[in-house]
Amino acid sequence: MRFYFLYPSPQIYRALFLSVSLFSCYVNAQSSFDHYPSKPVRFISPFSAGGGTDAVGRIIATKLSEIMGNPFVVDNRGGADGTIGTDIAAKASPDGYTLLVANMGTFCMTPNLRKTAYNPLTDFAPITQTTASSTALVVHPNLPIHSLKELVAMAKARPGQLNFGAGSNATALPMEMLKIVAGIQLNQISYKGTGPSVIGLLSGEVQVMFGGAIATVPHVKSGRLRAIAVAGDRRARAMPDVPTIAEQGFPGYEANSWNGIVAPASTPMPIIRKLNLSIVKVLKLEDVRSHMIADGAEPEHNSPEQFNTLLRNCHTKWGKVIKSAGLRD
Repeated sequence: MRFYFLYPSPQIYRALFLSVSLFSCYVNAQSSFDHYPSKPVRFISPFSAGGGTDAVGRIIATKLSEIMGNPFVVDNRGGADGTIGTDIAAKASPDGYTLLVANMGTFCMTPNLRKTAYNPLTDFAPITQTTASSTALVVHPNLPIHSLKELVAMAKARPGQLNFGAGSNATALPMEMLKIVAGIQLNQISYKGTGPSVIGLLSGEVQVMFGGAIATVPHVKSGRLRAIAVAGDRRARAMPDVPTIAEQGFPGYEANSWNGIVAPASTPMPIIRKLNLSIVKVLKLEDVRSHMIADGAEPEHNSPEQFNTLLRNCHTKWGKVIKSAGLRD
């Protein structure tokens, strides 16, 4: 009886070696993702400290530091309507160690107003939405008006004499929409972020502005500002007695705002998923929810895919508004 021994061909050896190598790489990659983050994470806020976007970023960064065991450090990079900090994030290494606090202005409005160095739809990996909030129309308490009707009447009686503050050309869009539908004239005074524009209103440098609820509600509650309308499709939970613009004679007017967290495009999906789970956990904390709600924002979260859909729909919506109003820079 003869025995024949079959020896694997060189091709089989190569295939087995390649399979083992790929499996080893996969295991090592998964291991590195499991240990993420292993060093401080930069949390870019594209506006000056004190605004609504910055406030959201700081709340989340503080809690993520506790939950994930490594510092999440807020890095304010304000200027150019938020595009400087946003572009820095777009060009950062896609390793999960640079994140951006995104908002409606930097992703949906400004890129439709003018050409930006970043593409909001292709240069980022969406992680999750964090808040939804109505924009409040607020005035200095020395201005003797208590309703939108009174503001419109004063603006028509004093055309071009009232100044409104705006933290960027994008955040001026709700006022530009109001000017069109109400047929009034106001002068825009520009600031480097919502925080400085609120300071301008508090000091009396401007008389009126649209501001995110997070940045304005604390001052409304203290009596330093007066809210006369909200721009959302429903009243804000933090200001239930303040009617919407639609309720005050301009049906269909709506300018809800949102914030969210994104990473540079090509950030590995396991890191995106891990961040999503951790941020959602933060947004479900009772102290975080009560803090945000008290400040005028509604905590919101979704999947990376759902947040991506929101970004694209928002970008399309404001693109149409800007084009129809002829507001492109």
